[in-house]
Amino acid sequence: MKYNHWAILLLGFTLLGSWPGRAADPVATWSAPASAIERWQGWRFGLFIHYGPISLKGTEISWSRAGERRDRQENITTGVPVAEYDNLYHQFDPTNFDARAWAGIARATGVKYVVLTVKHHDGFAMFDSQLTDYKITRTPFGRDLAAELARACRADGLHMGFYYSPPDWHHPDFFTTNQARYVAYFHGQVRELLTRYGPVDELWFDATGGKNTPETWDNQTLFPMIRQLQPEIVVTTRCGGWGDFDTPEQRIGAFNNQQPWETCMTICQQWSWKPDDQMKSLRECVRTLATCAGGDGNLLLNVGPRPDGTIEPRQVVRLKEIGAWLKRNGASIYKTRGGPWQPGAYGVSTRRDTTIFVHAFKWTGESLTLPAINARITSARVLGGERVAVSQSDAGVVITVPAAQQDAIDTIVALKLDRPALSVPVIDTSAQ
Repeated sequence: MKYNHWAILLLGFTLLGSWPGRAADPVATWSAPASAIERWQGWRFGLFIHYGPISLKGTEISWSRAGERRDRQENITTGVPVAEYDNLYHQFDPTNFDARAWAGIARATGVKYVVLTVKHHDGFAMFDSQLTDYKITRTPFGRDLAAELARACRADGLHMGFYYSPPDWHHPDFFTTNQARYVAYFHGQVRELLTRYGPVDELWFDATGGKNTPETWDNQTLFPMIRQLQPEIVVTTRCGGWGDFDTPEQRIGAFNNQQPWETCMTICQQWSWKPDDQMKSLRECVRTLATCAGGDGNLLLNVGPRPDGTIEPRQVVRLKEIGAWLKRNGASIYKTRGGPWQPGAYGVSTRRDTTIFVHAFKWTGESLTLPAINARITSARVLGGERVAVSQSDAGVVITVPAAQQDAIDTIVALKLDRPALSVPVIDTSAQ
């Protein structure tokens, strides 16, 4: 496999020469601006897309590749043999791929941003990198899928992000005595992504386990470059611990209004496409989204397109169902912060301006009791519906909603306050 080592080395020298000094507190210095993080938190919901030649096999991206994983000190003997896995791209031809269709599905889902896997651990580039021939433009498809999707998403008013794996089990220099040459390649591809694909809002690094330190990836060169090229970008903490937000995987993060976070979760079971994969119900998807927002986090919900470049119709139906729910209830998700009541058996709460949104999952008859708050509730209504009864005392807040107005998935009650909702202290509801 051809890697353009001269171009990589020139890029490496350029990167190193650009930053002769070292920051005293590099993690803080090269973090995203608070305004960028706040804007990203306000989006609350994004679409993750795992895609590549492995869709031809219907097995998991990267992890189904047999062979050596030097960073993890593993040699896998099961799965798709290396010679077969690494040559799938010769057959990869998603002729029915339509970037506008993908963007339209994302828009209909109600997400505010899309994150595409442009290089997973298997090393295959889903963009037209000039540093390797192991890429989408050297397949029968022959087009830069990442560029087409980025343009389509922005045309549809969506923000764009890229997933990029620092580990690369395909690259011959990775975790060898030539690691410095690999790091130059890694930095060079990041530079390509941040200079040739327009505004990039999220960079989803994915280095976990093994020897994952700032020194492994030369973060003191990498992060200043990132911040210079895309000043507003937010970055995962999966690159030697540097970055802006944490990434609970396949689970909902705990309440945390101090450290930004984003749950990444599959709509089915596998990240990449799998035939007849078990899909999550609308109830599970909606409650996951609401609970992430109630915990003060984002949700990045993943789909894996099929080999022909289309997203499975049943998944599209589910995504559009989520979008329909958000059309009715988006005010309780977008631009909200978690709390004041922490997530509990009752459900979750979100807040913005002078309103608390109670997402009630569990009722005792027609009433729900929550701990007292230090603000006066001036009105209460089911979101998009009628007023409901609410009473306050030192013993707590009692919300009463007739059974006919309760929703089996998520009954949302908007409580109007006499002061900003964010002024109400966070309240533990573990006993609720």
